[in-house]
Amino acid sequence: MVKKSNSYRGLIAFLVLIVGLLGACGTKNDENSNNKDGKQSKTAWEKIEEKGEIVAGTSGTLFPTSYHESGTDDLTGYEVEILKEIASRLNLEIKFLEMGIDGMLTSLNSGKVDVVANDISITDERKEKFSLSEPYKYSFGSAVVRKDDLSGIKTLNDLKGKKAAGESTTIYMQLAREYGAKEVSYDNVTNEQYLSDVSIGRTDIILNDYYLQSLALTAFPELNITIHPDIRYRPSEQGIVVKKGNDDLLGKVNEVLKEMHEDGTITTLSKQFYGGADVSVKQDLDFE
Repeated sequence: MVKKSNSYRGLIAFLVLIVGLLGACGTKNDENSNNKDGKQSKTAWEKIEEKGEIVAGTSGTLFPTSYHESGTDDLTGYEVEILKEIASRLNLEIKFLEMGIDGMLTSLNSGKVDVVANDISITDERKEKFSLSEPYKYSFGSAVVRKDDLSGIKTLNDLKGKKAAGESTTIYMQLAREYGAKEVSYDNVTNEQYLSDVSIGRTDIILNDYYLQSLALTAFPELNITIHPDIRYRPSEQGIVVKKGNDDLLGKVNEVLKEMHEDGTITTLSKQFYGGADVSVKQDLDFE
């Protein structure tokens, strides 16, 4: 019985040794699966640096953050110029690919683009799926109402039964519906149409980003509209998006953003594109 036990133990030890060797071989093969010469694969930043070019996804249609100068093909805007400056300081060329927001994020994960910027808010949900830079824009939601009577609205609780204009899929229209407003959506119309309808009473309110609404009002001073003085909600922060796990690239982006904050470049760009406002500074406000 003792002899049989020793043989049994020897067999077990032999099998354990074989499994260990196979596991080691498997580990070695896994490490080299993407690199035949046995060297560690290049990181996202190393690939970009070697190529000398960074590819950025943006819309090209969102004023004033990413748009084309009137009558030209020149792409510019607050975030576009931030991206150009980041590339310059990293000694890189930059290539822009214009697409919708869903396409941007899909292209980011597929590796078609390296970074994405298009007034994208930094949220906990996005942090689970992507890596986001330090913020360079702080904003909040506001409301355009009639100037003479504030559309009979004092707080968001007064939206019940009011006609809210906007796009159905936005977070702003979602908020309006949550407060009981009647949704009024449009099929590809200009900002002037939205604002004019509030002015003449066809609709009552437009919920949207404060800085974007401020610029819109400046463009149409003759209309009977204003930004509600007491309605502020959903403070937000915007940043550059990179693929989850590309920490080296994110680190480079954050280093340059920090420099641009410290030397005043971001403040200068903000004032250039946001009518003199510094959106890079977080405001101390009370929110609903």
